[in-house]
Amino acid sequence: MDSAERAMNKSEQKSRKFLKSLIWKQPWELLLVIGTGVSAAVAPGIPALCSWRSCIEAVIEAADQLEVLHPGDVAEFRKKVAKDRDLLVVAHDLIRKMSPRTGDAKPNFFQDCLMEVFDNLEQHIQNPVLLQSILRLMERGTMVLTTNYDNLLEIFGQQQNKPMESLDLKDKDKVLQWAKGHIKYGVLHIHGLYTDPCGMVLDPLGYKDVTQDPEVMEALQNLYRTKSYLFVGCGETLCDQIFQALFLYTVKNKVDLEHYMLVLKENEDQFFKLQADMLLYGIKVVSYGDCFESFPEYVQDLTSQICKQRSPDADQADSTTLLGASCVDCAKRRLGENGNDQLKKARQPDNGTAEDAVSL
Repeated sequence: MDSAERAMNKSEQKSRKFLKSLIWKQPWELLLVIGTGVSAAVAPGIPALCSWRSCIEAVIEAADQLEVLHPGDVAEFRKKVAKDRDLLVVAHDLIRKMSPRTGDAKPNFFQDCLMEVFDNLEQHIQNPVLLQSILRLMERGTMVLTTNYDNLLEIFGQQQNKPMESLDLKDKDKVLQWAKGHIKYGVLHIHGLYTDPCGMVLDPLGYKDVTQDPEVMEALQNLYRTKSYLFVGCGETLCDQIFQALFLYTVKNKVDLEHYMLVLKENEDQFFKLQADMLLYGIKVVSYGDCFESFPEYVQDLTSQICKQRSPDADQADSTTLLGASCVDCAKRRLGENGNDQLKKARQPDNGTAEDAVSL
């Protein structure tokens, strides 16, 4: 693609419009779900961040280099990764192979391999635009959940003097505090974090305790019912067993919810089919462009649009306010006809006209 084509594509990208139902959300009405696409864009120099498959391949390579797996086992795991679609099973077997046969998760060589794979993450942050956008939303009350094992966001936030905190499902008290919005800069890693392999969730047994705790399950599922989830850099998140168990299985009437997913539009037919399919989950699929390079800038511009929409009471907004943490449409249904004037006031942007607010 020559410079003229790139300039034209950028111009077209700049003229895109955002869904009003999304940019009129207050930041505290949103919950960001961060996938591997974010890490891949922020630190492209680390292949393990690009996808779950790439992460497993990198761990196997590290195990080979560190000589903590027999060469025959290394070859067998490489074959499994290449042909096996159930990567969670492969990862589970890989961890067990490098762990003591007593069944105890500690000590193990898997942690050493992860440390090798994710060594010096802070030095590999090349494109911080996405992280800056996420922090901007967090400052205004957006909650963040991730399926990633890395802590790039927390590292970057600490560099910006934010009191970032990494959370995982093992710590019930922290999870409940986070679910109530009491940990402003908390990032919930539903699969765990690489710095604590014992807390990594790789199969149904890994989250059995969580799914059997009614208090935790109710708190997490209530978020899916009352927040608008914005899936950013997520590929197969809805197919993820852990995400399904936590949010999808027992949440009723999903089609009545209003969530959003940003995706790459490589093929128009596939894109519009995905749009139709995801509406059954209450998810509106939105294209950020037809090339991955458009992703960071799109998120940055989207964040700017969301953050400029401030209601008169936005600074005091919490779960007890008129709209609470639910989506605008749900609030409208609860308020009925008598609440229309107040609802419009809450959604009216302070700067310029509504039409100005939806274009780049």
